[in-house]
Amino acid sequence: MLQVNSLHSHYGLSHVLQGIDFSLEAGEVFGVFGRNGVGKTTLLKNIAGWVKPTSGSIIAAGTDITGKEPDAVNRAGIALVPEDRRIFPGLSVRENMELGLLGRRHDGGQAALDAVFDRFPRLKEREKQAGTTLSGGEQQMLAIARIMVAEPQIVLVDEPSEGLAPMIVAEVFAAIRQMRDEGKSVVLVEQNIHEALSVCDRFIVIERGQVVMTGHAENGTDQAKLLEIVSV
Repeated sequence: MLQVNSLHSHYGLSHVLQGIDFSLEAGEVFGVFGRNGVGKTTLLKNIAGWVKPTSGSIIAAGTDITGKEPDAVNRAGIALVPEDRRIFPGLSVRENMELGLLGRRHDGGQAALDAVFDRFPRLKEREKQAGTTLSGGEQQMLAIARIMVAEPQIVLVDEPSEGLAPMIVAEVFAAIRQMRDEGKSVVLVEQNIHEALSVCDRFIVIERGQVVMTGHAENGTDQAKLLEIVSV
């Protein structure tokens, strides 16, 4: 579904990504772990077209999307749930979700909207409220729900549990499991390692802009090594 090859990216003189390689299979959740400031969010933004890579390539379902604009990446079936959620303040919950319909490549938008409201009944209850009147957890649900309406094949999720109550975190990760069960592929950046491992299939660890470890989430030895690296 996705192949990232020797990806380099700079912010000015800062060499943030220094040759990242990984592949994402259909219907898997792929974790990207590491301490703060190592380039995890930059990696997602490069894939989504929000930041242009310096060199390397990004191939999605056989199509080279390296350096493409975000709308072209979206049309290729890739969507980003950013860390800051990007809820439109002047729009209601329903209107924010309806924006997801603009990214759909298939018919059946109303049915998809109804299905996502069923998945997040709290959003249904608040569908006429302005999106920014929601709590932080509800806004995270809305950001994920908007992406689910669009039905991309690859979903990039950046720090979905940050600052949320445990009950909301459980709902967010249940939504990620649902996306995987529906055959979507997910790249997940998350500081809550234990929660992330409960949904991930494989993962990488980034340090100083480079991959220092690859592993399988169900492998106890890999889990222990991951926790040792990120806790240093």
